[in-house]
Amino acid sequence: MGKKNKKKKSHLPFRLNVLFFIIFLMFSGVVLKLGMVQILHGAEAQEEINRTTNDITKTPVPRGKMYDRFGNIIVDNSPLYAITYTPPKSTNQAKHLEIARKLAPMIEKNTKKVTLRDKKDYWILVNNENNEAIKERLTVEEQTYTKEEEETDAKTPYEILLDRIDPEKDLQFSDEELEIIAIKRELDSAYSLSPHIIKNEGVTLKEYATVAENLDELPGINVSTDWERDYPFGGTFRNYLGSVSMAGVPKDEKDYFMSRGYSLNDRVGTSGLEERYEMVLKGQKEQIEHTVNSDQEVINSEVIQQGTRGNDLVLTVDMELQKRLDEIVQKHLKEAITRYPGKNSNMSEAMVVMLEPDTGEILAVSGQKYNRGENGEKPYFQDFSLGAITQQYAPGSTVKGATVLAGYDSGVINYGTLINDNIAIELKSTKAKDSYKDLGTINEIQALEKSSNVYMFHIAMRIAGNPTYVRNAPMKFNDGSFQVMRDYYSQFGLGVKTGIDMPADTESAGLQGEDFQAGNIMDLAIGQYDTYTTMQLAQYVSTIANDGYRIQPRLVKEVHEPDVQNKELGPVIESYSPNVLNKISMSQTDIDRVQRGFERVYQSNGTAYYNFGKEVDYSVAGKTGTAQARVYDISRDEYGNAIDVTGFTPVENLTLVGYSPADDPEVAFAVVVPNTGVMNGQYPINTHIGRDAMNAYYDLKENRAEAMKEKKSEDEMEDEATEE
Repeated sequence: MGKKNKKKKSHLPFRLNVLFFIIFLMFSGVVLKLGMVQILHGAEAQEEINRTTNDITKTPVPRGKMYDRFGNIIVDNSPLYAITYTPPKSTNQAKHLEIARKLAPMIEKNTKKVTLRDKKDYWILVNNENNEAIKERLTVEEQTYTKEEEETDAKTPYEILLDRIDPEKDLQFSDEELEIIAIKRELDSAYSLSPHIIKNEGVTLKEYATVAENLDELPGINVSTDWERDYPFGGTFRNYLGSVSMAGVPKDEKDYFMSRGYSLNDRVGTSGLEERYEMVLKGQKEQIEHTVNSDQEVINSEVIQQGTRGNDLVLTVDMELQKRLDEIVQKHLKEAITRYPGKNSNMSEAMVVMLEPDTGEILAVSGQKYNRGENGEKPYFQDFSLGAITQQYAPGSTVKGATVLAGYDSGVINYGTLINDNIAIELKSTKAKDSYKDLGTINEIQALEKSSNVYMFHIAMRIAGNPTYVRNAPMKFNDGSFQVMRDYYSQFGLGVKTGIDMPADTESAGLQGEDFQAGNIMDLAIGQYDTYTTMQLAQYVSTIANDGYRIQPRLVKEVHEPDVQNKELGPVIESYSPNVLNKISMSQTDIDRVQRGFERVYQSNGTAYYNFGKEVDYSVAGKTGTAQARVYDISRDEYGNAIDVTGFTPVENLTLVGYSPADDPEVAFAVVVPNTGVMNGQYPINTHIGRDAMNAYYDLKENRAEAMKEKKSEDEMEDEATEE
């Protein structure tokens, strides 16, 4: 046999051992290096880490827009060139002065906001550079401030110095210096790492370019774009749209806004819908992360969240109708005042509200004030539309529908109850009360048609606990009778806030009398005691029109996402449904009876028939009103302070409420014209305004229907052409 082959030894274990040894040496080197770094440079590295911090700031974005119910834009954002300043985490007035001196020759800055304190601070800062002028104003003792002085709230050296600056001698600055002070004032107002507007009004292209070219010399300064609110319809409906602050959040609301992620220099809504829907309109801020070094300088900035413009509002308002309504009120207000200047010497304003009774959506709300002009000034009109929710007046007979329904519900009258209106009500110690003329024996529907006061007096007396009237007898009424009547009225929105979507402190609830006498409860029943706003009257008549549902009036219909690319309305985020506040306690049959009475007011020789039944081709129902009032003559001292009441002038409040069509209402309205002269029907401005307002409503409705019909016809022709 041959020799056996020897078994070969494997070299793999040896090679692995070599590899493991090499790896061991490498890791040992790394560990050794790390140890050396830790021992020799650890403290320095940790210090560097501690000196570098990251801060996040939020940059404001343009607010959401507002549209009317037909998609017409009524509040927009106009872009502006802007010069901004973003201060580092640590800065001082000396640095701001240096920047202001460099920036002043590049831009023109309005100096109207410069205060005396601004000038004094500037004087101290400038003179502190040589220190001699400062020393001359302070003694050696005054230049120091001890701990004991601090504990006693003694004046600091700076405060003493402020007192010793002579404005006439020390603060006579040139225009160039005033511009520097104005710019420095803005720089001092900025908050760390938050962009602050130095100038955004009237920034020219030259200013913008000059600043942009010199940014390296202006630390923290930047050129950007800003925005301001733009109103395509001008001043129309402006008071309800509201305003936006231009100088940051209001000081008295600082905590509120700061707790909700705002910065102190953010612009916020301060009135109207801008304030009420602030959280909807404000948008999502852009978030920027800043890396700050040990010198508190920003060494890097990175956008970590893109900003989004605020959501858009679609209002319930019809701006074309709104414009026409303003013109109508101005026309008749001027006509009544100029045609009868003596009688209407105390008359100056008129208010109208138009809304949908089934939804509460406000279509238009107008208020106009006629200023006669003084010292040769021409007469002019002033927007008084907020008066429709802030000013209250005795409305007169317009409330009689609620009085009749209160009579039904309390059981003091039935359907067809007859009362003699040929006899005035005469109670002991109470002035005789009657209607404007003898109306004979009438039922409750006729009482509404002819506007009987006596009928309403009997309802009030019966609710008060006097079912049988006895001439010249004292009237004793049950405790709480006034409250019973007011509880009935409040079901319709009279004497309580309507809930309109405006800031909570804007709307008035009206005023209630506090003299609980027999005659006053009767006056309450005819609308001549408590006072109400025009919006309350509109809600009241809408409640009758829609069969008894008191619905919250609304100015905002929908909220939409912004469609930035197409500059149109984006998807609907929220749509507001009708908000029923309460259902009145009266039956449908009760309401039907009052609706019949309201129809006869306008259509069957009632108190509104002359201006409506004879002149229009649409049906209306509702109620007229006249309330006696007084304008008091007040003596004043040389400073304009009231001293005493020297007399009064009798005036009237003319009102009107209604809805149309009478059998299926789609629009309701209320008109209030306070402090007219005693016209005796010479110029019934309330019915003139109401008639023209309804004419405008139906004219626009017809025009839009025709336009839609034409468009549909054109679309059909295009479709046919495409098919061919």
